[in-house]
Amino acid sequence: MTKVDFYTGSKDKLRTACQLSHKAMQNGVRTVISAPDAATGDALDKLLWHYPATAFIPHCRSNAAEAEQMPVVLNHGGEKFPHHDLLISLHSECLPFFSRFERVIEIVGTDAEDSRLGRERYKFYKDRGYELRHIDLTTAQNA
Repeated sequence: MTKVDFYTGSKDKLRTACQLSHKAMQNGVRTVISAPDAATGDALDKLLWHYPATAFIPHCRSNAAEAEQMPVVLNHGGEKFPHHDLLISLHSECLPFFSRFERVIEIVGTDAEDSRLGRERYKFYKDRGYELRHIDLTTAQNA
């Protein structure tokens, strides 16, 4: 069954997605990052080319021919994926295909509406019996 991690209190959801995908890549975990719209996907694409500051994260779009070889794949609107290790969601609702992945990461920002939507997603997973873990980035960033 899919394991779901909630990272809450993110000051910059795109940067958090980069950090988490970089960590996954270092551990040999292939990642799909799903963006809610094309503009978010484009911004994330640009950020991944410069993250971390001394390197970049190899990535491409999920519909690209080389997607099977990439450790990080960007998705917007598609439901065909080259691998199903980790899904990082930047959406405000649960994705219909999340259960295809071994692990899902939901990133929740700091504003009240994003927090409310995050609580709704948490309840959705909890009500269906998924194993949940919560990581509070505000605590981690102050440590």
